[in-house]
Amino acid sequence: MRSAMPWIEKIIDFALEEDLGRGDVTTRLTVADELETVGRVFARQDLVMSGSEVWRKVVERVDAQVQTEIVVGDGEEASRGDLLMTASGKVASLLMAERVALNFLQRLCGVATVTRAYVKQIPVDCEVRIIDTRKTTPGLRFLERQAVLDGGGFNHRVDLSGGVLIKENHITAAGSVEMAIALCAAKAPHTLKIEVEVQTVEELQQALNAGVGAVLLDNMSLESMKRSVDLVAGRAYVEASGGVTLDRVEAIARTGVNGISIGALTHSAPAADITFLID
Repeated sequence: MRSAMPWIEKIIDFALEEDLGRGDVTTRLTVADELETVGRVFARQDLVMSGSEVWRKVVERVDAQVQTEIVVGDGEEASRGDLLMTASGKVASLLMAERVALNFLQRLCGVATVTRAYVKQIPVDCEVRIIDTRKTTPGLRFLERQAVLDGGGFNHRVDLSGGVLIKENHITAAGSVEMAIALCAAKAPHTLKIEVEVQTVEELQQALNAGVGAVLLDNMSLESMKRSVDLVAGRAYVEASGGVTLDRVEAIARTGVNGISIGALTHSAPAADITFLID
């Protein structure tokens, strides 16, 4: 996350401007300027922690004098009722930062928690990665990708320049699987692996004949996945995607694929239930 910090700080500034742009009228009317306290962040459900440093940055953006103590680190599991962190400083500052800081924290803990649930479904004898997708909240991709890592998952390409992934519409535009692969192989930098999405075993064979480095099995049945893995026979990285649910992950992993990409890690993760209370 370190390399993405300038971008993350812009997101934090925008979020604070959105919520605090014209000031906090209620806090101004009810809280004395000099009043100080300790605020505590509690989990109201079992969760995986993520976003603690984002919380810290939000409150420090409002008031650099606020001191945050992280009790449960990112990637660690917490139970309902557990203390996650404390923040010490002026009451007014904590109240003005509270909602934005919680919004980030709840969202990122939610992604990490869902990711961990999928990771735990992978049998111990299967070396399979749970992978995110680009189906992220606009503007929050860096943060959500880090939350996936905190949950024990792995990241796919960060953006459209991060790798060659030939999908259904590219194949349609190019005319065929072979033509799409040939165009990419002729023009792409040699450092980029070419991955192609296939929906049938026949398309997979075409991709293998063209020498691709990775294949994405899109919405295949378990039987077709197993047949595809046997056909690949280690010649390419095999990724399963489409229609992946928590109750199907173990069965998909046992087909022998190398990775399972799941859009639901980010596009459907519910916010974690977290609360902030001051003394």
